[in-house]
Amino acid sequence: MTDLDLRLVRYFTAVAEHRHFGRAAEALHITQPSLSRQIRRLEQQLGARLLERTPQGSRLTEAGEVFLPRGKALLRSAGQAAALTRAAAEPSRITVGYTLGIIVTPAVRALRERFPDADVRTAYVDWSERTSALSELKADVLVTRLPFPTEGTRVTVLYSEPRVVVLPVGHRLAGRESVTLDDIAEEPMVRVADPEWNAYWRIDPRPDGRPAPGGPLLEGGLEDKFELVASGQALAITALPHAGALRPDVVAVPLDGVDPAHVVLASRAEDRGRLVTGFRRVAREHLTGPAR
Repeated sequence: MTDLDLRLVRYFTAVAEHRHFGRAAEALHITQPSLSRQIRRLEQQLGARLLERTPQGSRLTEAGEVFLPRGKALLRSAGQAAALTRAAAEPSRITVGYTLGIIVTPAVRALRERFPDADVRTAYVDWSERTSALSELKADVLVTRLPFPTEGTRVTVLYSEPRVVVLPVGHRLAGRESVTLDDIAEEPMVRVADPEWNAYWRIDPRPDGRPAPGGPLLEGGLEDKFELVASGQALAITALPHAGALRPDVVAVPLDGVDPAHVVLASRAEDRGRLVTGFRRVAREHLTGPAR
């Protein structure tokens, strides 16, 4: 019988998600050599090679493909067990997670008013951590944007946000009231490492089946994305609220003909505690989107 170290399993799933040891190490806040050693330890425990390095990064072996969904299930199960145990021991504590550009203050305030005995906390969650925030107990509920893996979670759509194209001020389309995908069909688009996030925000493939044009890979956050746009290297699609953070040398133009982004509330599927249930109720009442 093999006793698996869940920390090693988490490291493996990070590399599998990023398809790159360097980017995974950065997301995990450890060094790349240390991450490589931990993956080798896991492979030794399992008696199988899970990952192979390639010129582009890394790829799963056949054994890795088999282990990945089971490893994710192990992490979810452990996270849920810990969360439910904690909820039973500390029924008056909740951490509300939120990602960039989302304001949860009205709902948090309302929850504190309804449960004055509760310890209601908030925690900013980086977009790269949104997939693990619930399972790793960084948050009990998470207000974020789709897409993200929702298996093992209970998800409620709170509101929608129009998507916009961010362009340099001098771009040929910068003065338009709106643009379509046809208008930007040949424009390079900023890429991100997360495959699902990348496909959604680049709209790749396009409705006609064509791939979205290539573009530079985003290594940092929103400001780095705007820098790539301002310098003329690529365009970017984002949610309307991010337009408030724009620098003066870029503009946001509404993108017609695409579905809006959705802001959702997610919690662990088995967590039906009074504070999680209470927050879901106040979130529906108070988190209805930014004022227009």
